[in-house]
Amino acid sequence: VQLQASGGGLVQAGGSLRLSCAASGRPFKNYAMGWFRQAPGTEREFVAATSWSGDNTYYADSVKGRFTISRDNAKNTGYLQMNDLKPEDTAVYYCAADPESRPAQVLVRKSQYEYWGQGTQVTVSS
Repeated sequence: VQLQASGGGLVQAGGSLRLSCAASGRPFKNYAMGWFRQAPGTEREFVAATSWSGDNTYYADSVKGRFTISRDNAKNTGYLQMNDLKPEDTAVYYCAADPESRPAQVLVRKSQYEYWGQGTQVTVSS
């Protein structure tokens, strides 16, 4: 499967952005999906993840209550709604997918994901 992340941009602190992750090549519905981010000079870190159906989700503590992960399997697309953005949220955001998970499973480690999108830049100004 190929993943294409989009929706990044420049926003002021307190603002919102919605990232999209469009999947192509194979049906998306049997893939666990996640979002990670990487700021300059840091390692790629987990942000949020969801199971096949979207019923199960998990968030990093730093984004809990502000970000929401979702997916529309009919459109082969995943989303990350980001509200109340902070300068420390500035990073390149990557979506990832994996076909080997169980239906209700959420994956939180980079090594668990087989497919990655190219990343989209999110910059939050203070």
